[in-house]
Amino acid sequence: MIEARHLRVLRAVAATGSFSAAARELGCTQPAVSQQMKALESSAGTPLLIRTGREMRLTQAGEALVRHASGILAGLTAAEEEVAAIAGLRAGRVRLVSFPSGSSTLVPTALAALRAAHPGTRVSLVEAEPPRSVEMLREGDCDIALAFRYGSNATEWDDLVVRPLLVDRLVGLVPEGHALAEAGTVAIKDLADEPWIAGCPRCRRQLVEVCEEAGFTPRIDFATDDYPAVVGLVGAGLGVAVMPELAIESVRPKGARTVTVEPAVQREIVALTLPDLAQVPAVAATLDQLARAAERD
Repeated sequence: MIEARHLRVLRAVAATGSFSAAARELGCTQPAVSQQMKALESSAGTPLLIRTGREMRLTQAGEALVRHASGILAGLTAAEEEVAAIAGLRAGRVRLVSFPSGSSTLVPTALAALRAAHPGTRVSLVEAEPPRSVEMLREGDCDIALAFRYGSNATEWDDLVVRPLLVDRLVGLVPEGHALAEAGTVAIKDLADEPWIAGCPRCRRQLVEVCEEAGFTPRIDFATDDYPAVVGLVGAGLGVAVMPELAIESVRPKGARTVTVEPAVQREIVALTLPDLAQVPAVAATLDQLARAAERD
């Protein structure tokens, strides 16, 4: 019989490439990893790993087992949490991953309300931008991914449960002394000759696409995932930028002014989970609180 703990070890070995690295990731000893892998190979009745010197590769059977492991482990998590709720434990665990501006705006409000309503529910939070956050969900490393996308891709998340939260518009950011600082609304083509500060890779691609549609390619002098750094660079007069309104809420734009940019650029903010996990009470309650936190005044 294949055990879940053995599948977790196999997945760690496949991801890290060695028993010692997997042991560090799992917080156990290398001999323990080796023993569990031997037990798993015994249960499977076939070798799962090929060891050649320091290199370790999966066999065809090992690749097949790793491919199914994430879905199996997610299903087991869903089963354990649902059984616990049915048994009346009034407890649960939710692993949440969010992009930074979501972490500083939507997440605190949602988790405070969740704790008040369900004090026994524990929520952990790590930060990652999409598409990495969505990969973490599919790999079984989190239960909910707070993510965003520009435009609409009908198949991007077709294997997931999608909970729409809000539509977030991008706003322009220019230095206080800029000629367009008091303009209110600015056509993005009017910023064609400016140096730009760009954000995360997905936001950067969107910026380039929008600018090219307006007839120019932006000169990106700085790129950073850190929104306070973007504001600081703009405030110092080193360039202009576009930022999501959600990010502006948590950053004081010292030395910079916000302007409305035309044409309008929007991103869709959503909460994602796996179909099995959507039935887990703690996950469903967290999704509900995120939706309430996203209701804008």
